Amino acid sequence: MKAPETISEEIAAKVKRGEIPQSRVGEYHKLLERIKKEILPHEVITNNKFCAWFKNGHIDREDVRHFLVQFSVFSNLFIEAQLKKTINAPTLEAMHASKQILMNELGVVFKPTKKKTSEDVSADVEKDIVQEEGTVDGGTFFFKAAHFEWMLRMTSHVGLTYNDVGKRRNGTKSTLFFCDELCRIYGSEDTHVGLGASFAVENWAAAGFWKELISGLHAFKERECPQLPLAFFSWHDKVEDQHAAHTWDELEETFFSMDLDQEKFIQAGKEMLDGVNAFWKGLDEDRKRRDSQRKIAS
Repeated sequence: MKAPETISEEIAAKVKRGEIPQSRVGEYHKLLERIKKEILPHEVITNNKFCAWFKNGHIDREDVRHFLVQFSVFSNLFIEAQLKKTINAPTLEAMHASKQILMNELGVVFKPTKKKTSEDVSADVEKDIVQEEGTVDGGTFFFKAAHFEWMLRMTSHVGLTYNDVGKRRNGTKSTLFFCDELCRIYGSEDTHVGLGASFAVENWAAAGFWKELISGLHAFKERECPQLPLAFFSWHDKVEDQHAAHTWDELEETFFSMDLDQEKFIQAGKEMLDGVNAFWKGLDEDRKRRDSQRKIAS
């Protein structure tokens, strides 16, 4: 998503009233320029080779199984990083925002902020899970609404069991490096570091990789596994489309409400994206290794 060229009307009004000095606006634009040069061009945002390969759908059951095992490890261990982010939140409001993500991951279904009509009300948990927005405050917990259990229902269709997925022991070196970097940077006690990591993660998540994964999995489903549920990936894709619209608004709000350490912010963002990239590069190296072994075997 492109960086904004101007400040919002709300900030502009505060500048006009003298509540924010013009020099501060200049500093903000300098930060935006650094982001455009140092974070947004990162390889994992602009040139994810694994996802580019995966989206074409030339994948077999072994490819899908390996991918789902590694993604399940990331998905499950992400809970650790999100808990640390919640604990280390700089404000109560930030803690609430982190808890929204954490509790939804664990199985609390979003409660719509607008009242449902009789047509919207359903006793079907699977349908309720796809609620992409709302609040966990007053929401309902379901074991089967936990994101990991959602993924389990998917992995079972390719012959994977509970013990095959989601644990550190199931992760490759590159997958575990990514998960540990999430805990270290995204869940950092240092507010400036955590903010930089969060911003970078949001921009990666909004770069379109979910759509590429869905494309590849859909092709595999049509060809080999018609019962394969893809809701885990389609739900996250819809959520990230919504988050993308708020990423820059949140950056502006954060910048003008605190004395942001720009060096820490930028460095954390780059390091976090390096961690994300390690995960995808590991998957790409794994698939190339499998391709080589297949050629030798044939």
